[in-house]
Amino acid sequence: MKSNMPNIFIQDYDYPLNDEKIALFPLINRDESKLLIYDSGSIKHQVFKELPEYLPRNSLLIFNNTKVIPARINLTKATGSKIEVFLLKPIKGDLATQSILNQDSETIWECLVGNKKRWKVDEQIKRSIFIDSKEIVLTFQWYKRAENLIKITWNEPIQFVQILDAVGQIPLPPYLERGVGPEDKNRYQTIFAKESGAVAAPTASLHFSQEVFKRLKKQGIKELYLTLHVGAGTFLPVKEENVQNHPMHREQLIFSKEFIQNLQNHEGPYIPVGTTSMRALESLYWAGVWLIEELDIPETGFNIPKEFPYIPRNQLIHTKDALEKVLTFMEEKGIQEWVISTELLIMPGYDLRFCDAIITNFHQPKSTLLVLVSAIIGDAWKQVYQEAILQNYRFLSYGDACLFFK
Repeated sequence: MKSNMPNIFIQDYDYPLNDEKIALFPLINRDESKLLIYDSGSIKHQVFKELPEYLPRNSLLIFNNTKVIPARINLTKATGSKIEVFLLKPIKGDLATQSILNQDSETIWECLVGNKKRWKVDEQIKRSIFIDSKEIVLTFQWYKRAENLIKITWNEPIQFVQILDAVGQIPLPPYLERGVGPEDKNRYQTIFAKESGAVAAPTASLHFSQEVFKRLKKQGIKELYLTLHVGAGTFLPVKEENVQNHPMHREQLIFSKEFIQNLQNHEGPYIPVGTTSMRALESLYWAGVWLIEELDIPETGFNIPKEFPYIPRNQLIHTKDALEKVLTFMEEKGIQEWVISTELLIMPGYDLRFCDAIITNFHQPKSTLLVLVSAIIGDAWKQVYQEAILQNYRFLSYGDACLFFK
């Protein structure tokens, strides 16, 4: 089947972002960020803690409860050469990353490797750490050098997640160009982070505080949680002139049966918190379409290709029907949660199934995230971003927030 992906040119998504507009550090209080609200051509400027008052009654907020892992590991060879290992994802794509983090003797990950040329194919690099005054010796070696796969083993039965806490650093976005500070361990994490596996935070959720959640409850706003483990591909610049040619990196999603049932039963506006939540929700719909169209589910793990939503179809498959099909599939398989991955690329012309509004941050020029925003509010993103620059909003991961109505 031929895909009809639209021709979207990345040059149309450029805007002047000076370094002083990029937030290098988080605010002291999460909910003191500015909030720009765009609705039907009008712009309002508020503070994030006032968000609940601007959401429609009976809205459902969908959050991503992924937890950022300390994925950056510094190693030193016996010769003194420095090697940096940045964990991207474990190689078993059909298992939830959080379960792989519970392994207690060895693990294999795809990585970015700094100074790779200094690390020979048959060479082991060791590093010692102490956990509860016990010395743990870690051994790093190539599993498949051409594919950047690294095998990590250790000498005591301790879960890898504990090892990482002791040896790794929180991977701040590369554009911050600074070292990790003491505040980052807490602030580059949402207050509801639960499922370990992301190498970047779902940044729209960084603004939420306990106070904001109390106000949401008071307003009768409901909440649901899914898991999308954000990958380093979120920072990958678009080098292709035509966005459809950009290689979307796979990101792992985990949906529980209960989540899908609650999503299906909701009557009212759907408001994803962040682009990751929105991509996850839309991917869930396409997973249902995949099942309805009786396409094969590979044993090694199911992935939604970026072209799949853009294939012409004779009939529209309703959202509730797609969700029902996923639930039936899970019933038949006897599973309570489904682990899949997605390469979904949302562009103008894409028909959104789960988005009456979105809460998000301000994104980099010429990025797939900015293209996604324009699928919601069209060319108005230019007016919004120009206004945000004039009003001294703070941009990117530690920056201010927006509420965009479709």
